[in-house]
Amino acid sequence: MLKYLAKRCLQLPLAIIGLTLIVFLFMSISGDPATLLLPEDASEEDVQVMRKKLGVDRPLHEQYGNFLYNAVQGDFGTSFRMREPAFNVILRFYPATLQLAAAAIVIATFISIPLGTLAAVKRGSLIDTFATFISVLGQAAPVFWVGMLAMLLFSLTLYWLPVAGRGSFAHIILPAGVLGWYMNAFMTRFVRSNMLEILNQNYIRTARAKGLPERTVIFRHAFKNAQVPLLTIFGLEAGALLTGTVVIETVFAWPGLGRAAIYAVNGRDYPVVMASVIMFGVTYIVINFLIDVAYHWIDPRIREEE
Repeated sequence: MLKYLAKRCLQLPLAIIGLTLIVFLFMSISGDPATLLLPEDASEEDVQVMRKKLGVDRPLHEQYGNFLYNAVQGDFGTSFRMREPAFNVILRFYPATLQLAAAAIVIATFISIPLGTLAAVKRGSLIDTFATFISVLGQAAPVFWVGMLAMLLFSLTLYWLPVAGRGSFAHIILPAGVLGWYMNAFMTRFVRSNMLEILNQNYIRTARAKGLPERTVIFRHAFKNAQVPLLTIFGLEAGALLTGTVVIETVFAWPGLGRAAIYAVNGRDYPVVMASVIMFGVTYIVINFLIDVAYHWIDPRIREEE
């Protein structure tokens, strides 16, 4: 286990460095930041002075080396719009995104696992039909459309929940519920299909032939073996959900990092854009690292291969 952890820990910084390189190259070809900071009637001499001040007059490899050195120290430059360090902007908005994503994951997990398992065990029943309908509907309906419908029904018609913003517990119910709805649709279908495959295995038939209670067969034998692929998909979906909060944050005016990144893109605030993308990427990498470690810990076959 320690050998595996050491190997994965060595791969983690390499993945992050690769991420920073990709982000830097894309931002380098998107335009000259000096022309954005100066008025349209600025002279060529003023542009050159600004380019030198920003360090974009140097060769590309030197720019990246300087960017990487500063990024390791948490320095992504100063926001063009907010006139403060971009990293401070990220730290101010990132907790709201984590809160929203975590709430959505909890909602999706507590719905999808029981519903998907019941749908597999009661295949062809009304529960199975309902689970399939929920999965198809959740995957087919765009998340922003569901968000607007939820806002129209629960906020503007029934007046049960706040329309937008962040503050009390009531403010997070709608955006987290919509995000959880989207993740639940995929997870329910995956749990159902995975459990159906496992329930048709020979060792499940053997367990039933031995006279074991159905609850023991389902939870001790079937679901235990379904945890490994479920954990892998859960990690991928959790990472995608965290980076996918951009749309929901915009619809519900949730003051998270995704919404701040949209404003930064529209205003061509390059330092904030780069810091946001890197923060989302690092979060995705770390989540998959933790899931990979958990996968290794749960599945004894991987430990035996070492």
